Amino acid sequence: MQSKGLLTHGGRRYLWWAVLLSVVSLALYYTQAPTGLQPPNGGTWQGYTLGTIGACLIVWLSLLGIRKRRYSSRIGTVAGWASAHVYLGLALLLVATLHCAWQFGWNVHTLAYALMCGVIGSGLYGLFVYLRLPQAQAHNRAGKDRDAWIDELRSIDTDIQSVAAKADADTQTMGLSAQSLTAIGESIWAQLWGLDRSRVNLPKQGLVSNADQEAVIDYLARHIPNARTRREAEVLNDLMDLFGRRRVLLSRMREDLRLSAHLKIWLFFHVPMTLALLVALSIHIVVVFFYW
Repeated sequence: MQSKGLLTHGGRRYLWWAVLLSVVSLALYYTQAPTGLQPPNGGTWQGYTLGTIGACLIVWLSLLGIRKRRYSSRIGTVAGWASAHVYLGLALLLVATLHCAWQFGWNVHTLAYALMCGVIGSGLYGLFVYLRLPQAQAHNRAGKDRDAWIDELRSIDTDIQSVAAKADADTQTMGLSAQSLTAIGESIWAQLWGLDRSRVNLPKQGLVSNADQEAVIDYLARHIPNARTRREAEVLNDLMDLFGRRRVLLSRMREDLRLSAHLKIWLFFHVPMTLALLVALSIHIVVVFFYW
């Protein structure tokens, strides 16, 4: 399913459904006759109607995850469900707000409303990343996948070891440390921000923690002019070329992890908040009908 097709599926039919639902909800709300004793609220028949519509929407919207995994289901297409999920989810915000008539407090009813807003907000972020990031990810990958990158990195590292074996002991140690201390996606925060926590052991400087590949390239560039022989200069130049390729490759790999993390991280908030919303909604309904 194309991410952009999510909004245009079926000629945007679910957008019009959401608009119609919003118009009907506004009409229901404004048919309440406000008085000094009873302003619009969720306890009128209009309020109960809006609340029922909102509760049904919440339950139905929560079923998208199940529908996506039922490949044999004939109850609509996954693309249709996802498109309706977006537009009707936005309409739900208006329906629920009209149901409670902007009456909030420190209670389970407001908690359910706040959780609903959190679910919708995280869903909007999810929509944003699915509309924007896959294209950036495809551009960054340039027709390759992670397995191809790993194979290429291994090949470069093999070449580095082979060339470094012809250099002096300090250069060999530096090259091997740059390989062994390379870090990619150590933590979720490193992935989200594309952080490079790699290390390299530079001669006479010790462990360097910032921009390890750049530090290696800078070291080699400064020592090439001081090479004692032409052969030594060629070895250092070859190493600089290999570490340059390694730097570009690692940068692409970290960017791919960063984009993938942003595509997934929102689900760690969206799904738990949805479950919490269903629980709070159930309590809200029980309290209203049995204790109100």
